[in-house]
Amino acid sequence: MPPLQRTRHPECEDQALATGNRAATRPARPASHQQRGRCHQLRALGDRQTHSRVRHGPAGRRKDHRPQSRTGRGKLTPEDLVVADAKKPVGLAGVMGGYDTMITEKTRNVLIESAWWDPVTVRRSSKRHGLHTDASHRFERGADYESTVLSCDRVAELILQSGGGELLGNVIDVIAKPLDQAPIVLRISEVNRILGTLVKTADILRILRKLGFEVMPEQDPSEFTVRIPSWRLDIEREIDLIEEIARLYGYNRFPNTLPAFSGAVSEKPDEKKNDKLRSTLLALGYNETISLSFISHEEAETFSSSPVVELANPVSEEASIMRTSMLPGILNMLAYNLNRGIDNVRLFEAGSVFMAENGAVSEPRQLCFAATGSAVLPGVHQAVRPVSFFDLKGDMEIALEAFHHDLLSFDTQTSDYYHPGRSARVALDGLLVAQFGQLHPEIAAQRKLRQETWVAEVYLEPLYKHPLRRIQFEPVAKYPSVERDFSFLFANQVKFENIERAIAKLSIPELRKFAPAEIFRGGKLPAGNYSILLRASFQSRERTLRDEEIARWSASIVKALEALGGTLRAQ
Repeated sequence: MPPLQRTRHPECEDQALATGNRAATRPARPASHQQRGRCHQLRALGDRQTHSRVRHGPAGRRKDHRPQSRTGRGKLTPEDLVVADAKKPVGLAGVMGGYDTMITEKTRNVLIESAWWDPVTVRRSSKRHGLHTDASHRFERGADYESTVLSCDRVAELILQSGGGELLGNVIDVIAKPLDQAPIVLRISEVNRILGTLVKTADILRILRKLGFEVMPEQDPSEFTVRIPSWRLDIEREIDLIEEIARLYGYNRFPNTLPAFSGAVSEKPDEKKNDKLRSTLLALGYNETISLSFISHEEAETFSSSPVVELANPVSEEASIMRTSMLPGILNMLAYNLNRGIDNVRLFEAGSVFMAENGAVSEPRQLCFAATGSAVLPGVHQAVRPVSFFDLKGDMEIALEAFHHDLLSFDTQTSDYYHPGRSARVALDGLLVAQFGQLHPEIAAQRKLRQETWVAEVYLEPLYKHPLRRIQFEPVAKYPSVERDFSFLFANQVKFENIERAIAKLSIPELRKFAPAEIFRGGKLPAGNYSILLRASFQSRERTLRDEEIARWSASIVKALEALGGTLRAQ
């Protein structure tokens, strides 16, 4: 090899200028020679404990490698690519050199290795051994495969300039597999279509040539063949070239235009129902929350009997199951607020739950809302009152009132995690849609909820089978209403639901309202009975009601209630 002279390298400078940077005149370390935009890592092998022949290839079985940055040895696998001498590995290719060939103050002979390594292989080796080095950082992103000889010559020149010595032998250049990037056809029409503007052909050619691309015209004057420089391994398609053109052309030069859309946007079928429930609960004082979709095995067993969907890679044991109920997330948020001194909390959340059924996963949607603390905030004219069963029942009725139904019914067949005497299920026209009540005290104690906690679950799929009520205008009646009170004695087994059904069967069109006014228990009443004052309101929109009509309807009401076992006390 002829002696190296102290000359400039225009090739390095041209490639550096293609990236918009100035050429580096003196690298900090010769063995880490960098060309701006085209980095190349070289390795200098010292003569300590090495053998005569240097080669590269896959590591053999059960080989050890001692990297420069560690005192221990790393186990190599057949998938690792190594630089080796005649007997053993001396470096992990593209990642780090070996300890035994590290240059020290005693080194006298140096072998310069300049290579290009496959980015995928380097990345896998680097990750497998937990070594992220300057070399691996560059090779993983694709180094310039044509600069190996140029970089080797330049480093040798820098060593001779700074440290002296004698250059022996000739360059050995081995190419295992040529890397020829296929040229790309660039269409001017596609450039303007993607960028949404008209870029002059002269500007496009100027930008590409400035970046180091070789541009050759085609028979079609609107198309060009672009050869990719060896240091741009990231350019693979026509769109990559268009991105480079846009970058240097200037994003600020593109006009601001709204994208055109010719399709039709259809509203989700249940979106209005979702919005109605959400707005109703917000108006009732609840705050919307979002919780994680993962729960623990214990929570899944407590709040659902459905087969669970387990995560293949859970973050922790407490988040190893896809939630089968919305309750765990709401209860966790209640506990979070209570532990921070916030005693009056109302929360709700809607989302999907996950259940395994017949080898498949179903995702029914549920709504959960919960309240704890005071139902009425303290004031000058009112005392504090805690949330009760009837507060939650009222909120449930208001939420369901938006959906059309003929019959709203309740029963006490709730899940085990509810208080057995303070909970109820809800059905619309015989279809189960919800359950609510006080959380069982034992479960509340386990979750460290120090206050009575009231929760409700709404099953949205059966609920959404009912359409929303249509809002219709109804003028104010011109004729007065007439009220009648009925005081009855009933056994405790008779619920107001039974009374309401009996009155509905009478089908009195002029009966506008029928509701309890007072309920009394204890005192001089017989054991197992209660007294209830019922108030009926009659009104016609066409005329003034006559006394004989009201008397006839009142008599039918008394007869229907007596059929339930009630005793008329006063009218």
